[in-house]
Amino acid sequence: MITGGSVVVPRNFRLLEELERGEKGIGDGTVSYGMDDGDDVFMRSWTGTIIGPSHSVHEGRIYTLKLFCDKDYPDKPPTVRFHSRINMTHVNSETGLVDPRYFPLLANWRRNHTMEDILVELKKQMANPANRKLPQPPEGSTF
Repeated sequence: MITGGSVVVPRNFRLLEELERGEKGIGDGTVSYGMDDGDDVFMRSWTGTIIGPSHSVHEGRIYTLKLFCDKDYPDKPPTVRFHSRINMTHVNSETGLVDPRYFPLLANWRRNHTMEDILVELKKQMANPANRKLPQPPEGSTF
């Protein structure tokens, strides 16, 4: 499909590209993601992992997230929810849902953004002065 002179990659091809990239590992290895169910032909449900950034209360902690890519992904962002309990701006303290209205990457979503971008940005937000010293729930607790 071509729109405005550029090629638009179909949803499933795009998700296959993201799956391949996620399986190869990303950057320094502190962020990863993959599909929850290899038999899900619609490739909707994903799990992400972030190892907390150094020099913060998150250092060394492993955070698990769920990402749900609805039928309109990548035109619309996935729903992102922490499975691991975390005290962080933009994250609902009762449900773990990352609030798309206040998380800039989701609020200003573009088709070329990826799940990797979301995880990397969440890790950056953990190191942000507003979050890096917030008291955290006990390690290992979940929503």
